Amino acid sequence: MRRRTLDVLFSAGGLALAVLLLVLGMVMTSNANFAKTYVAEQLGEQKITFKTADTLTAEEKESACLVKYAGQPLLTGKQAECYANDFIGLHVKSTAGGLTYATLGDAQSALRAKIAAATAANATDPALPAMQKQLTDMTAQRETLFKGETLRGLLLTSFGFSVFGVKGEQAASVAYIAAAVLALLSIAGLIHAFKTPKDRAFAPPEQPKSQPDTKPETKPLIGV
Repeated sequence: MRRRTLDVLFSAGGLALAVLLLVLGMVMTSNANFAKTYVAEQLGEQKITFKTADTLTAEEKESACLVKYAGQPLLTGKQAECYANDFIGLHVKSTAGGLTYATLGDAQSALRAKIAAATAANATDPALPAMQKQLTDMTAQRETLFKGETLRGLLLTSFGFSVFGVKGEQAASVAYIAAAVLALLSIAGLIHAFKTPKDRAFAPPEQPKSQPDTKPETKPLIGV
């Protein structure tokens, strides 16, 4: 095979692959933009704004992101992660002494059973008002936990979706760089191909080396 033909084939293949990578990069960029726009729209509908710096509590000021985003509207995935974990998560933990919605439900059921048993035994038990108040407080805490954990889960879902957008941007950047490198190499290959003589072969066979004359030297006979 001629060297020029081989260079043209490799260069054409490189250009085709560069076009495919360019198309892939454009698709990933489109997906990343969609994810970014979608997250911003969904979070914007919630109309959540971070507390201003002067209203943050001492515990809240320990969070670097709450201080960073103080007073800003919540519109990005990173902001959603911060608000979910460092703001809602902080207050959810302090609402019921570290209990979750599920574990508080078990305590609530046990207290209801205790109240029912006490009422059946003695309807005028002086401990009943205190237990009923405890049940009312526990019910309010559980409702607060439900709302807080639900909102926290939704915000973290938005954050997770935004991560796909970030990964899409990174993949698109790699695809664009690879396409540019392949395109440059392919163009260089085409230039080299047309500078190469048409009749030059690729890896021409080696010519056999001439063998030295191994015929023994005849010496003249002396005295004949």
